[in-house]
Amino acid sequence: MPYDIIGDIHGQADKLLELLQRLGYRQRAGAWRHPQRQVIFVGDYIDRGPAQLRTLDLVRRMTEAGSALAILGNHELNAIAWHTPDPRAPGEYLRPHFRPGRGEKNRRQHAAFLAEVEHRPALHAELIDWFLSLPLWLELPGLRVVHACWHAPFLEWLRPQLRDGRYLSRERMPSVTDEPAEEAEKDNACPSLFKAVEVLTKGIEVALPAGHHFHDKDGTRRERVRVRWWDADAVSYRRAAILPDAARELLPDAPIPAHARIGAGDTPVFFGHYWLSGTPRIQSARAACVDYSAGKGGALVAYRFDGEETLSSERFVAVD
Repeated sequence: MPYDIIGDIHGQADKLLELLQRLGYRQRAGAWRHPQRQVIFVGDYIDRGPAQLRTLDLVRRMTEAGSALAILGNHELNAIAWHTPDPRAPGEYLRPHFRPGRGEKNRRQHAAFLAEVEHRPALHAELIDWFLSLPLWLELPGLRVVHACWHAPFLEWLRPQLRDGRYLSRERMPSVTDEPAEEAEKDNACPSLFKAVEVLTKGIEVALPAGHHFHDKDGTRRERVRVRWWDADAVSYRRAAILPDAARELLPDAPIPAHARIGAGDTPVFFGHYWLSGTPRIQSARAACVDYSAGKGGALVAYRFDGEETLSSERFVAVD
């Protein structure tokens, strides 16, 4: 089966419609379909954009019609946590609504979605149930899809912890959202449920060497950084850190922790999440990110996969 792997949509329904048409999909019997191909959505359907419910309606109709497959992104994970009461704190939720310093930030990040569903509790609950029906990853003949990081050891560790081997459940959500205190500062290959799900949906993050830090786009001081897990040669902080070039060049050539040096492997893997920009291009012969910041004014991107073992940047299609 040839696939069109589409990146993070973030409520940009108009971009999605234009991209589907450019890819040769047509609306028939209530869903967008292609006579020979199938879409794979990599997650992050919600937040930021102007058309949250339209986007979800398009994606859901395609998955229900069999013209698309979809996985869970970190924004859907956050939405589940926002909606799920915290059994340990009456009146609070797994993603805090009211806690000083966190509630305001959490609502701000989730505002676009909440604006369309908060006053419609039945629909809100229905969409959360749909998010819980999405797998954390797909492993298909000749390709693999995950939202942020294909970490094979963590995937195998997770399988027995998840519903049907790939799906989250409400019962496990407190453990998924609660970082064990001893993990906050360590770089350990041994996962918890929190750490394993976080790596798959947000990427690998490691502590910077002592004395090093950077400020993110919101001005927050950071002493941990996400790394280019797909690059088997990215073994030092200077090469591996996902930072602007100027900030990355200030980091030492010291090696990153061994568990963060995983590489893409031998089977093509597709992912989103990283807010790339510029002309779409593959990350390696076996790895391609399809997130080009559609939620922040960038292009919505698809990779047209026809079973090739070696990926090519020429197979990207973008709607800006």
